[in-house]
Amino acid sequence: MDYRNQTLVVEFVFMGLTNHVHHQVVLFLIFLLVYLATLLGNLGMVTLIWVDSQLHTPMYIFLSHLSFVDICSSSVTGPKMKTDIFVEKKVISFFGCAVQFFFFFCQFVVTECFLLASMAYGRYMAICKPLPYTLIMSQRVCVQLVVGSYAVGLISTMSHTTFAFRLPYCGSNTINHFFCDLLLVLSLACADTQVNKNLLFILAGALGVLSGVIILVSYVYIIIAILKIGSADGRHKDFSTCSSHLKVVSILYGILFFIYVCPSSIFSLDINKVVSLFYTAVSPMLNPLIYSLRNKDVKDSFRRIFERKKFLINR
Repeated sequence: MDYRNQTLVVEFVFMGLTNHVHHQVVLFLIFLLVYLATLLGNLGMVTLIWVDSQLHTPMYIFLSHLSFVDICSSSVTGPKMKTDIFVEKKVISFFGCAVQFFFFFCQFVVTECFLLASMAYGRYMAICKPLPYTLIMSQRVCVQLVVGSYAVGLISTMSHTTFAFRLPYCGSNTINHFFCDLLLVLSLACADTQVNKNLLFILAGALGVLSGVIILVSYVYIIIAILKIGSADGRHKDFSTCSSHLKVVSILYGILFFIYVCPSSIFSLDINKVVSLFYTAVSPMLNPLIYSLRNKDVKDSFRRIFERKKFLINR
């Protein structure tokens, strides 16, 4: 197609969630509360882990970065989505769309997958190899796993963003979503996007399978090791240490499978929006709750800090 004589797109327009005024007010209040709870919960988790030296273990180091990623991912899409609720024309610049996609879709999604894989590997080492655990999962190894998670996300991000936003966009600029989803953006390009789709399939497939296999293999060995424990109390204790992580993994991979693996013909874009909304807004709020409500270490840490402050106040 000859697009040289056509006007290139300089901005995109989101269709958003709803145009009903009453629904807009309710959605704004709900999403505002959810976003504030997300910030409070994840910032609280990060602060708690770094203030309490007893939580300076591999599991909680990974968890602090997971909370940081949740703060960033919800902040990339959340404020824009809430301000757009009451705006008739929901506009985002071409550069703004690229930045939003850069930080959310690849950087934080991919990084979160590999942080969860690192946490699964840490659980495997703690349960299956308890004696050399502290030697193998040293601070240096933890830093390498965390940096590696961010690096993989960055490489994936640079690849997709570079290939997607070098394409010419000269037709419709309307995106039937509330953020810049890669496949919907590519559908607006007035050039062949087969290379981009192949790149998405190869990279997303390879990274998703790799992180998923690490988690799956780790838990196969964990389950085998736990089943060999003689006492029921011992088995219950080890299973309980993994339950929170398994819940977060199930939520993340379940949503990603629904959005990017299930055939788009089965589900409407409206259902896709609801599922995306759950991932971008609700899931980051749930993660700190999942890791804290039934976590004895986190509860004990809260209690220690509270008692320490109470002691300092009463002096």
